[in-house]
Amino acid sequence: MHIRSLLTLPILAGTLVQGIAIPAGHFTTDGMHARHAKPHHLESRSSFPLLSRKSTNVSTAAPVADGPAYWLESIAHQGVSPLGPSGYTVFRNVQDFGATGDGITDDTAAINEAMSSGGRCGQGCFSSTTTPAVVYFPAGTYRISAPIFDYYNTIITGNPNALPVLKASSDFEGGYLIDGDPYFGPGLNWPATTVFWRQVRNLILDTTDVAATSQISGIHWPTAQATSLQNIVFQLSADEGTEHQGIFCESGSAGFAGDLVFNGGKIAAALGNQQFTMRNLTFNGAKTAISHFWNWGWTYQDININDCDVGIDISTGGSDEQSVGSITLFDSSFANTPVAIKSAQSESSTPHTAGSIILENVSIDNVATVVEGPAGTVLAGSTGSSVIAGWGQGNQYIPDGPTRFAGDITPVSRAAGLLASDGKYYQRSKPQYELLPVSAFASVRDGGATGDATTDDTEALQAVIDTAAAAGQVVFIDAGVYKVTSTLHIPAGSKIVGEAFAVILSSGEFFNNQNEPKPVIQVGQAGSEGHVELSDFIISTQGPQAGATLIEWNLASTSDPSGMWEVHARVGGFAGSHQTSNECAKTPDTVVTEADENCIVAYMLMHITPSSSNLYMENIWLWVSDHDIDVQTEADGGQITLYSGRGLNIESTKGNIWLSGTSVEHNVLYEYQFISTHNVYMGQIQTETAYYQSNPNALIPFTPNPAIHDPDFAASCEGSSQGHCEVGWGLRVVDSHDLSVYGAGLYSFFDNYDATCSAYGSDHNCQNSIFSIEGDSSITVYNLNTLGAQSMVNRNGESLASYSDNIGVFTNNIAYFKTE
Repeated sequence: MHIRSLLTLPILAGTLVQGIAIPAGHFTTDGMHARHAKPHHLESRSSFPLLSRKSTNVSTAAPVADGPAYWLESIAHQGVSPLGPSGYTVFRNVQDFGATGDGITDDTAAINEAMSSGGRCGQGCFSSTTTPAVVYFPAGTYRISAPIFDYYNTIITGNPNALPVLKASSDFEGGYLIDGDPYFGPGLNWPATTVFWRQVRNLILDTTDVAATSQISGIHWPTAQATSLQNIVFQLSADEGTEHQGIFCESGSAGFAGDLVFNGGKIAAALGNQQFTMRNLTFNGAKTAISHFWNWGWTYQDININDCDVGIDISTGGSDEQSVGSITLFDSSFANTPVAIKSAQSESSTPHTAGSIILENVSIDNVATVVEGPAGTVLAGSTGSSVIAGWGQGNQYIPDGPTRFAGDITPVSRAAGLLASDGKYYQRSKPQYELLPVSAFASVRDGGATGDATTDDTEALQAVIDTAAAAGQVVFIDAGVYKVTSTLHIPAGSKIVGEAFAVILSSGEFFNNQNEPKPVIQVGQAGSEGHVELSDFIISTQGPQAGATLIEWNLASTSDPSGMWEVHARVGGFAGSHQTSNECAKTPDTVVTEADENCIVAYMLMHITPSSSNLYMENIWLWVSDHDIDVQTEADGGQITLYSGRGLNIESTKGNIWLSGTSVEHNVLYEYQFISTHNVYMGQIQTETAYYQSNPNALIPFTPNPAIHDPDFAASCEGSSQGHCEVGWGLRVVDSHDLSVYGAGLYSFFDNYDATCSAYGSDHNCQNSIFSIEGDSSITVYNLNTLGAQSMVNRNGESLASYSDNIGVFTNNIAYFKTE
């Protein structure tokens, strides 16, 4: 996820974008099933009753401090960073550093000390996994007079039972209350597309004491994968002439945000990023709720915009220089908002497919214009209430095309098992177990695991997991790196939450035989039933692990869906992996005929097996590292060549799988594969092809395994005379039905580390095709964005869509694709 530093977006630095001054350099970028579940069995859930989907203005008074205790504040914090500085402290309560939360004292310095202490990766540091931190805010009002600087690998969290307030003082100096990536100079401190492993949650960000005419934002958030914003209220000035903003995000490659409320502001969310999933957002009384500077693809689920002048503005650049690629909006509403969506797309607008829109199940109430184009109304609204079942604009293939359209579409025929009782797609926020007492948690360190990255912690971890599941406790993986040398079995009934992205690290010969692959984490056994919840930790490998499947999910959930939230695969390229640029440097000038066995890092990242069903996954990044990430400067962190056979393989025969904001990158054979499955919802999936292909190509180093339906490139590419055929698929669908994709970004940036093949205006010849539909399959894709592939979609070996017919802002876009 480092390539985008090589690319420059077509937006002029130093200009005004939607009224916001952008300094030079800002726009550079890198390269549950019940066995027969009925709809009423599933209820979409959020743990946060404050975040209503209806208009709700939140008081700026200090929250009640004697609300329910939050276990994270009281639990013993024994987490360690074994590869970091000696004596390093992971958990930081800001009040231990002198912050008062009394609403009067200036707490800026104390909070910034809590963020930075311990030699963390801050100004001038490129990236680091060795100094993670949880920075905790107890209930209170924390008055600040300058920005709070976020640091690399940081979770900022408040008490969800009594949200703490970060309140800007009237003399506040700076642009943001929380700055997720500061401009210490002309450029961002961290390249936005390498800003990984960050969370901000459970806060109220209040700018109302700052003059309405001052430009200020609640949070600056140019980020990439494995980042999230959750359960945050943005309290902004709604006075005449307000310049306040909630989120300012001008760059990156992300990401997920959910359970947010915005009250007031000129622009509640000012956004620019390659791709994003946002879910359960409410906007009240903003001049413009959402304004896009640019994007490739953006997915909005359950977005509710009330009493704003404009809902979503994607008209940046005008018809001649559109900079916004596409938006997908569904299960959402606009009320008392004159213009719901402002667009610049027309028959003659450029780039041709920029400004593509898909709407599905969108309610309007007193909305005069649903879509406004450069020449006026494209889709009219009404003074009353109605529902837009399906509508879009852009290019369509159903399955032949391209056909230019701006009008009604046939919406997805949604599988009942994927829906909540209101007919919307089921959704569930990451559990924080906020009402449980400390006694409900079982610490793995208390159970004898060390997390020191050296000791074999397999038996200790297994004992805690088994005992906690039997006792109905939640396993707490204290911060650390936990080495395992055989499979960890996760039984039904397990709930596991990590601290500061704790790492489970597989190591040894048990996982190093690709002819006998073994799971690192195995959830349930084949045929088992029950419920499991996993959140906030990382699974990694150490040294050669050619037979390691990082996650194997066998469990069928027979009532509520099981879930994974912010559980990430991170393979190679970090301290302790033994696979950095010192061991696995790229070799583009050498013809590779055989892989270095020391650089074969995994067999598969995740396998959802035929017996599994009813699984909800949100903000999951399955990543094979493309560069060193524990380096002090970008120059130190060279690109690396690592071999992982497969990405995410879904073979569930019963289906009912939700993928909300997931990404899979840099595997040999494929990123996403669906085999003989059905009833799958996907919200903004994102992939990258391995940077070294086609040197070697996908024939090296893994032998195709027909038992798990691997693609056989030697057979399928035999006799091919076109360019690069033996290159891994971004998305492969075989004999699967009722798959619904609400946004996809399938990217191939390199041919043998050379990005010429994906540059703007190129022939997109990094690989022949990136999306394969095979056998008897049915799939609908809204806003398919591809890069670097000459064919955007193949069906049984035949190209259905050429990139050249679908030129967009940087990627190529098909707004509406549907098989017969």
